[in-house]
Amino acid sequence: MANTNGVFSDLFNAVGTPIQNVADTVSNGIDSAASIAGSGINLYTTIISSTANAGIQLIQGVLTGITTAITPKK
Repeated sequence: MANTNGVFSDLFNAVGTPIQNVADTVSNGIDSAASIAGSGINLYTTIISSTANAGIQLIQGVLTGITTAITPKK
């Protein structure tokens, strides 16, 4: 039986609430996926930076070794 708001209002309330719940769930899922993606990007950036720093240190060590080897001894 319809309340004083009418049949269409009852139908809207009956269908609208579950649809809103689904929309909210999807929105929360998207937020979670974006958060995971952001964490992955941060991790990737950290790994790349660490690798680059290690590579630079290796090159510096090699250059220091070469410089030491070719510098005339006094």
